[in-house]
Order: sequence, then C-alpha cells, then structure tokens
Amino acid sequence: MDRLTEMQIYVAVAECEGFAAAARRLGISPPVVTRAVADLEARLGVRLLNRTTRYVRATDAGQRYLDDARRVIAAADEADEAAIGVNSEPRGHLTVTAPVLFGRIYVMPAIVDYLQRYPAAEVSALFVDRVVNLLEEGVDVALRIGELGDSSFNALRVGRVRRVLCASPDYLARQGVPENPDALTGHSIIVATSLGANVEWRFMQDKTPWVVRIKPRLSVSSNDSAIEAAVRGLGIARLMSYQVAPEIDSGKLKILLSEYETAPVPIHIVHREGRYTSTKIRSFIDLMAEQLRANKSLN
Repeated sequence: MDRLTEMQIYVAVAECEGFAAAARRLGISPPVVTRAVADLEARLGVRLLNRTTRYVRATDAGQRYLDDARRVIAAADEADEAAIGVNSEPRGHLTVTAPVLFGRIYVMPAIVDYLQRYPAAEVSALFVDRVVNLLEEGVDVALRIGELGDSSFNALRVGRVRRVLCASPDYLARQGVPENPDALTGHSIIVATSLGANVEWRFMQDKTPWVVRIKPRLSVSSNDSAIEAAVRGLGIARLMSYQVAPEIDSGKLKILLSEYETAPVPIHIVHREGRYTSTKIRSFIDLMAEQLRANKSLN
C-alpha cells in the first residue's frame, strides 16, 4: 500500500475515532483499515493511536502526524486539480469569511456573482467580527482588514480603508464642528464594541501622535448600532470608512477632522492554498480582487 493511501486511511480513523467507522467512510473492509494503520505505525516506529474497547484517540505524536497528513493530502488533491482542471469550470464547496458589515456590503455581491457564473459551485459565508482560524475552522478564503501578522498563508492586497470620525448634519448644526481632536471631549461620543467607560482615540498631526481620552455617551456592541445612532443625530462616532460609505455618499453623515486621521488600514484576501491553487478558489479570488479594487470606497 502506498504512503498517501496509508495517510488517507489514518486520517479517516483519527477523525472518525474508530476503525469500523473509517472503513464505512472509505468503503473498504475493517481489516484493511486495521492493517494499514499497523503498517504505518511500524514504518514510523511510533504509536499514533491509543486504542481501547470503547474509543480510538490520536496520541500527541498522532495528532501532529494527523495535521501534517491533512496538509499532504490537501496538497496532492490541489496538484491533481491544477493538472486536470486548469481550463475546467469551478465546482465544489468553498468557505469564505469576512467581517460582518464588510461581508454584507462588499463580499456578498461577489459571492452571488460567483455562484451565478458557476452553477457547479457552492459557497458557505461566515461573516463574524473576529479573526477566524482558517485551518481549524475549514475556511478557504478570508477577507482581512488590518495589518497581517506573520503567517504561512498567501495574501493579496486589494484595497485600504480609513478610520473616520463622522456625525449627522443635524448634530453638527446643533453642537458645532470640532476644530481639533481635543475638542471632542465636549461632544456626545458614540463608541462601538467598547467594554470600558473611557476610550483612547489616536490621531496624527504632521506625523506626531495625538491621543484623546474620551468618555462615550453611548457604547454599543455592533457597528450597525453605532451607525444608526450617529445617523439619528446622537453624536460623533469613529468607524471604518467602508462601514459608513453608504451614509457618507447619501449625505446622512459627514466626515470630521480628516486632516488628523491615522494611516489607512490595508485590506487583504488571505487563503491557505499551497503551491497549487484549485480552480474554485483561484476563480473566486480573481473575481473578489477585481470587484474590490474597482470600488472607490476601498481605494
């Protein structure tokens, strides 16, 4: 039995936590599964699985081997698909993640376009305001806003956004326009996703940091709620430019103190493909990048 087949059988046993269940999943006999794992352990000289009459669990060494085997199998699948599917239509399941508002406003239109172009494709969209672990949660493509840490993943920069202060014309007519960041202490402040009573907002003037400590009048758990409060004239909110782009374009909100803004924040498409990129993922990334780069709110 070749090594890749042994890996595939071992992965099935570890994931199913049983030899019989793995045999059913693979459509082979239980003795073949048992023999393959025994041969693999003998060749490696290490126990990969702890076996009892009630369960089968990966050892520490087995868990490490499981992670590596999954990557090897995925790379082999990618190589096959790249070789035979360069000109084929994208098909199969794709999982995409993005921040909630960004996903709704910018990613969902691309997903719909992708699915309409490629009837054999399927997409699961995970829109959450947290950093998703692509490997642990089985995600193929992520839209990330912010500087990227060191990673083995591939990243493609597709735009940038700003942190902006904004308020409704009605609020500004009643309370006046702040002349500089220090003037914010005299205004009604709306903060999204803040757990504390006091917040530090950072600005820049001639490359010099300017920090203002403020006490919000309203703290909310979602950006949508902060935008709604600002549109209704409650006060000044600080949000990402993409989050309020529709309200800015319609005149419901006005940007304030733009000359004091910090550096723009990059947008990346991140994916965990290896040397070979599958047709379904490559096609989605190309479409997503084209649409984001063409959007004036993101560049």
